[in-house]
Amino acid sequence: MTIQAIKPIKTTKYVENTSSSAEEEQPLSPVARMFHESDSTVYIIVNIGFETQLNPEVIKANLGHTLLSQPRFSSLQASSLPDEKRGGELKWVRTVVDLDNHVKVPTLDPNMDSPDKFVEDYVSNLSKTGISMSIPMWDLHLLNIKTSDAESVGVLRVHHSLGDGTSLMTLFMSCTRKLSDPEALPSLPMNKKTKHGSSSGGFLQYFIKLFSVLLIYWNTFVDVVMFFVTTFYLDDTKTPLKGPFGVASTPRRIVHRTVSLEDVKLVKNAMNATVNDVMVGVIEAALSRNLNRKYGKIKEEAGGAEGHNNLPKNIRLRATHFVNLMPYLANEDVSEMIKSSSKVKLGNLIGYVIFPFTIGLREDVLDHVRSAKATGKRKKASLEALFTYSMAKFFIKFFSAKGASFPTQTTLWYSNVPGPREEVTCFGHQVAYVAPTCYGQPNALMIHVVSYVNKMKIIVSVDEGVVPDPHQICDDIEESLKLIKNAVIEKGLVDYYDY
Repeated sequence: MTIQAIKPIKTTKYVENTSSSAEEEQPLSPVARMFHESDSTVYIIVNIGFETQLNPEVIKANLGHTLLSQPRFSSLQASSLPDEKRGGELKWVRTVVDLDNHVKVPTLDPNMDSPDKFVEDYVSNLSKTGISMSIPMWDLHLLNIKTSDAESVGVLRVHHSLGDGTSLMTLFMSCTRKLSDPEALPSLPMNKKTKHGSSSGGFLQYFIKLFSVLLIYWNTFVDVVMFFVTTFYLDDTKTPLKGPFGVASTPRRIVHRTVSLEDVKLVKNAMNATVNDVMVGVIEAALSRNLNRKYGKIKEEAGGAEGHNNLPKNIRLRATHFVNLMPYLANEDVSEMIKSSSKVKLGNLIGYVIFPFTIGLREDVLDHVRSAKATGKRKKASLEALFTYSMAKFFIKFFSAKGASFPTQTTLWYSNVPGPREEVTCFGHQVAYVAPTCYGQPNALMIHVVSYVNKMKIIVSVDEGVVPDPHQICDDIEESLKLIKNAVIEKGLVDYYDY
């Protein structure tokens, strides 16, 4: 395949500061400031696999009019005082960008024994460091090494203050073109539109609407109470997956696994659920299997006999489940934004809900999906995500960013971002997969899922001191999806010929 640049520019090393004084020195948003706190200094790190070897000069040539057209990728985060903690306010200050400080191209041995392990270790080592605030807080590592699922790998690291996963995925899509049509933008992920009933309908229609509104307010009230109970009192059960306080500063081992999106959709359609319902159910089943195995080993080490069900009763295990709030808080047309990288609206319009997992070995494995679907439906009929976002802004504005930090009481972080629906190229390089995750979060475990064409990529980020077996967690997720898919087929919930 011939590698071509998209609208190449002559200058690749420097980008001049062309912003007007009115655009300079805008303060960081409250949520962006929160990502600078010691217990939530979070970085987004994205592995992007490619079907071809990477051409660094082509990539540098295209960064100038894509990523660097975004003010946040060409701005410092500078304090108005020498010591920001003494009252200075962090602001975006445009600067001249030297791409040599951001684009790293290490020389690699093409004959190394284990390229997959090398890339895994390389990314893990990145999680041991941060990016200096003396430059814009992002970098890109180009690894021309063939792995089991790609011919080369790009590793993009971005401080979370620059933007959330959804806005960064939108920015990435603005840098891509369809493989089938090099001039066409990728298709956007489809969102289900809520069907609103007719304004007419008499008393019954009015009663249904009133009941729905009252249900939302009641659910929100309950969730807000549980939020404060969790913050001040209610911690998750101390399982082998639960990290101690202070785990945010530890390095991470990041691994990923590919499963079939068609299998996920098969279950989704059979159970009248969403893709997210299915993935949460699969992860609940996988963590139940993983913990059952761990508790079995603990029993054996204590001199007891490992049984079929080794799980303690009433395990409390919850996820900080992130929710994209852009559809609610921003009037932005994503289809217009991806036409140009400069039009993409970066930011952190994210809230979260505290999502309980029912840990246990089920006689019917489909109960995991049913449980996830019921909880997901209940959380959608609540304003909890908007509340947590608003509370963070309130605490940061009137108290401090530290008071608005993410909950440490939950066991894991979970996020789900839809990716391109068809094969795409990025600066002329065909993309094989996209695998984003984070490090710096106050939990020992994060699970992220992202779709790409007919594949679902599962990314697991762990503190190895707490969770030493991230590959086993991937195995458990893969096996749980297989069991759930087979159960759907065996119970006749899907037409065999559709499968």
